Amino acid sequence: MVGMKPSDLAPTATVKFFGAGMAGCIADLVTFPLDTAKVRLQIQGEARAVEGVVAVQYRGVFGTITTMVRTEGARSLYNGLVAGLQRQMSFASVRIGLYDSMKQFYTKGSPENASIVVRLMAGCTTGAMAVAFAQPTDVVKVRFQAQGPLTDGGKRYNGTMDAYRTIAREEGVRGLWKGCLPNITRNAIVNCAELVTYDIIKELILKYDLMTDNLPCHFTAAFGAGFCTTIVASPVDVVKTRFMNSTPSQYTSAINCALTMMTKEGPAAFYKGFTPSFLRLGSWNIVMFVSYEQIKRAMTRAQQSWESPI
Repeated sequence: MVGMKPSDLAPTATVKFFGAGMAGCIADLVTFPLDTAKVRLQIQGEARAVEGVVAVQYRGVFGTITTMVRTEGARSLYNGLVAGLQRQMSFASVRIGLYDSMKQFYTKGSPENASIVVRLMAGCTTGAMAVAFAQPTDVVKVRFQAQGPLTDGGKRYNGTMDAYRTIAREEGVRGLWKGCLPNITRNAIVNCAELVTYDIIKELILKYDLMTDNLPCHFTAAFGAGFCTTIVASPVDVVKTRFMNSTPSQYTSAINCALTMMTKEGPAAFYKGFTPSFLRLGSWNIVMFVSYEQIKRAMTRAQQSWESPI
């Protein structure tokens, strides 16, 4: 990322890799209820009857959270958290932690001269790579977040590992990679909008001396990145969530899912859950990037002290 002073020790690729995973987990812990509310709002209105599931109507992000707490308990807001943390350690580490390394690869060792095209290419590449590693964790996370109370009081899955096993047994190993194509599309878009926007906003702030490379600068750049990402990625995100949570015969493909949404619910369906998406992505970006910058600096200082003991 931009903003490194000449006197600073540049963080290594390893520091960025693990720092991004840790920052992603911190951001998920803080914003997970908003993500769960977003998923519930996105799947609401699906033209299907799920056997044994109690129909619940959600109205707005805070109304959704209130309804879930009242009908399912506060713990329901963190359904799928374990899979979510697994996802961040394997997902954020790749898509965020390797972003600078990919810029360096495309510029043949001169990332400070990276053009907008190179940044977009780097974002698309790491976003697609991350999906290849983390797709099963994303499928399980969405399934847990989407599941409501069953009429017999039971649960769709008894735990994270049971979910992996059940999906693989009932839908085949391919079931764990369900929605991989729309997820690659979504994360290529999200990664470009998120990382490139953050990079550019931060670079401009520092270039024109509006702020120094500190927390307010990171906050401002992260907020802008979250807003831009939500506008660009919401349609793909809704299709991804619907397709991942669908029964095996409900949609023939992600494209079929999108066409079904368009014909049955109209264009507005692609922006269902926009408010929680923005609240979640905006707050997630702020927590993640601020944490990431601080973790990178702390890990780099620790590495420097180990290599140069007093």
